[in-house]
Amino acid sequence: MERTLLWLFLGCLSWGQKVEEIQDYVSDLDLFPFDFPDSTGARVARQANVLQRLEIKPHITEFTVKSTIISRYAFTSVSCTILNRASESREAVFQLQLPSSAFISNFTIIVGEQVYPSRMIAKEKRHGGNKKKNQKTETAENAESDMDIFRVATKLPGKDKAIFLLTYEELLQRRLGFYEYVVSVRPQQLVGKLFVEVNLLEQSGIKHLEVAPLRKAGNGDKGSQSPPVATKIDQTRTTAKIVFKPSIVQQASIDRKGILGDFIIRYDVNREPSVGDVQAMNGFFVHYFAPKDLTPVPKNVVFVIDNSASMLGLKIKQTKDALFTILGDLRNEDHFNIVGFSSRIKVWQQDRLVLATPNNIKDAKKFIHLMSTSGGTNMNGGIQTGAKVLTDFIAKNVNSPKSISLIIFITDGRPTIGETNSSKIVANTKEVNKGQFCLYSIGIGKDVDFKLLERLSVENCGVLWKIPEEEDASLLLKGFYDQIGTPVLSDIEIGYSKRRAAYTTQNVYANYFNGSEIVIAGKLLNTSSSDLHVQVSARTSDKTVLLETDVPVSKNGDILHKEITSAEEGIQENGNYIERLWGYLTIKELLKTRMKSNSVKKREALTDQAKNLSVAYHFLTPVTTLKLEQDMNVQDPLTDISHNPSDESFRELPPVLQEQSRATGSSSKTRKKMKVSISKTSVDGDPHFVVDFPLSNITVCFNIDGEPDDILRLVSDNKHSGVTVNGKLIGAPAPVNGHKKQRTYFSVLTILVTKPVRAYIEATPSRVILDSKDRLVLPCDKTATVESQGLLITLNANSNITVTIQDTISFVILFHQYKNPAPFQRNHLGFYIANSKGLSPNTHGLLGQFLYTSVKIATSPTSTSSVLSQPDQEEQYLQTYNETASAMLKAKGHVIPVMKKQRKINNGKEQVDCWFVKNNAARLIDGEYKDYLVSHPFDSETPSWLTNELNETVMDSAK
Repeated sequence: MERTLLWLFLGCLSWGQKVEEIQDYVSDLDLFPFDFPDSTGARVARQANVLQRLEIKPHITEFTVKSTIISRYAFTSVSCTILNRASESREAVFQLQLPSSAFISNFTIIVGEQVYPSRMIAKEKRHGGNKKKNQKTETAENAESDMDIFRVATKLPGKDKAIFLLTYEELLQRRLGFYEYVVSVRPQQLVGKLFVEVNLLEQSGIKHLEVAPLRKAGNGDKGSQSPPVATKIDQTRTTAKIVFKPSIVQQASIDRKGILGDFIIRYDVNREPSVGDVQAMNGFFVHYFAPKDLTPVPKNVVFVIDNSASMLGLKIKQTKDALFTILGDLRNEDHFNIVGFSSRIKVWQQDRLVLATPNNIKDAKKFIHLMSTSGGTNMNGGIQTGAKVLTDFIAKNVNSPKSISLIIFITDGRPTIGETNSSKIVANTKEVNKGQFCLYSIGIGKDVDFKLLERLSVENCGVLWKIPEEEDASLLLKGFYDQIGTPVLSDIEIGYSKRRAAYTTQNVYANYFNGSEIVIAGKLLNTSSSDLHVQVSARTSDKTVLLETDVPVSKNGDILHKEITSAEEGIQENGNYIERLWGYLTIKELLKTRMKSNSVKKREALTDQAKNLSVAYHFLTPVTTLKLEQDMNVQDPLTDISHNPSDESFRELPPVLQEQSRATGSSSKTRKKMKVSISKTSVDGDPHFVVDFPLSNITVCFNIDGEPDDILRLVSDNKHSGVTVNGKLIGAPAPVNGHKKQRTYFSVLTILVTKPVRAYIEATPSRVILDSKDRLVLPCDKTATVESQGLLITLNANSNITVTIQDTISFVILFHQYKNPAPFQRNHLGFYIANSKGLSPNTHGLLGQFLYTSVKIATSPTSTSSVLSQPDQEEQYLQTYNETASAMLKAKGHVIPVMKKQRKINNGKEQVDCWFVKNNAARLIDGEYKDYLVSHPFDSETPSWLTNELNETVMDSAK
């Protein structure tokens, strides 16, 4: 079927079109059983005669995007697999558009099975030598309005493949009543496996959800308003799962070159009329404030329009069209004026603002219609004139009802006449403003001084908007205005009890516009208190509003934690989102404050703070650089990375990065898969523990009936080998007619290593995270090997991961994943101890305590009295369980009734005969299972009861 579709597709192409399209399409479909040969003498299919003369380019075989959005905060992971079918090395390019507000949090390249992780390092101070270069590239790199470009080019050995893994995070902003999540789907060729999955969790409930048509440059949201083909939406009250999975034929129907466009999700949440939605977790809180059903506040607005010669043609036409529509949307109580600037300054109404009456709107449209383009760009003169008209009006109407004052500044270039020094233009604007109005800048095209416009806006409580050259300026101008067209509050201040909250992000705002949202995050103090006092004050047109209440954050946190636990696995993995959201907002705030500061000393201090936070949270920001781990002995640069966020400090490309040298003839297909050794000592399934005693030739098994979210200590040897292993449980309903009320599985396993260096490994059924000198995130559907400072991690795709520590300790983690799980099934993990030579005799934990223990079996219950250390205390216990026991197990001075059972381990490949201990392994394990609960996954402290017991053991041994 696919072959028929292929030839139909080729038949539709004119012979004059680029043959590259044919090659890309053919290679993507992977229909031919041969690689295109380098030798022309080889006999090949007749259809390939044209293709064999072309240079074979690496092509994308898989492009997947998986996103998790928790309460407006989005984690997006992109995986792109590129295959080089040629025999020689070829350049492989990975390029992605990502939102300008996003921070990259991880980037990794996997070539074959070799992993090249990246690390975030603080940026060094730049010297003046690069200034001209930066200015040259500045405008071109900021042509997109809401998107930046991340690009990587690397040499890919012949017959090999590379996997590019990129993760970024962002806070979704609410505009016009909706949150909008955008992911770029532009692989620039047709892809055999293209997959986008978005998981959404909103605790307050999803009020509205839609998937917009694919958006390309220049088309906005024109055309059909239905979701793209191959889109599936599953929604509950608080969650949603959106999947976009087009086939190659469906991709070709959208765009033959694989530039599908932006995949867009818009949604909103339910709200209660109160101080807003406060959520808390793990010592951090976030406050979402978005009041509704408020009366609009009158506004005073001055439109300052660039009509210099550079605006000639489509720019001025589209600007006029947008202004005609905007003027029609002004309310009767609004006041306005218009200033045009080029070499000359023209004001529609001298020295005043007028009401938005029908007659005044008509006259204003005539003034705009007659506006012609000529001369230079006196940007300072235009802003100063508009500001003076506005401030004079404010001064004359100081006793009038409260209103909000704005300047909307539109230009396509940079100052060419009058005052042209950017710093002086900013200073002049601040001087005339004095906090009386907000300035919103709109830059059209590629020749705009975006740095100047951004400073003008940021220092005058406004925002910068960018309109790319190819976009419909009239449509975007109207859209931008709509976001600020309906102010409903001013002078907003949000406070919290000082004894309960600290390190809060920005909590004072000049204006609040209908359909937007204010987001504040902070740290919680005094965790013994269950409430957070919140106070909101603001002004409407005629009064001051004061709202205050106590929000129960501890209960809120428990509810949110349960919501995350019961949701999709991708959501569970990002349960620390509030802390990362706090870091994200704090860094943004530090950078904005740095931009506004005129003090060199203060700017350096703010830069250092931003650097420290960016490195701590592994964010690529204007003050950090992404660096691939590399072999410094390599001479030839093989890898080049560039990224162009909107901040000026990114204009300089990072130095060329290098990947480790590799034999170009190596192939991932010829590499041998590492054989994994699985031991019996393990915990797997629901959770079933198996302990092997090889010296005694006995295997014992037991169950632990824990609760969802319990974190159990499995191995503890922190003081000696420096190794600790913890496991977190996830809950599931029990099977129908089963004897259990619920099932539990391990959803997260963490391995902590403190010797010779500190490292943290976190495994889930979908990904593995290594936090050591660098942070590395590996998806479980990829095969990879990582070696770092005494650690060896071997990941077999969709199967298992082996962690080897100092060549003397090895753990194996199995991935259990279900394509169509039953209600009682959950994706989970199994844990196996493969090599314990490096663990000390003092090792403890639910599994670790048995590594150096011997046991015996007595088949006759009456023959156990002689070995009882405390017969009187155990008599009642033995009577209770003797009836069902088939033998007695002698372990640690106790006699424990046991029965024969069988356990399947290693994905059911192996069946083990074992002696089963009931009642949560009572008397077999030291203490009871609740003694093995820890506070968090990375807890490595030895509990006091165990420390005392180990000390007693040491003293007994000494005697």
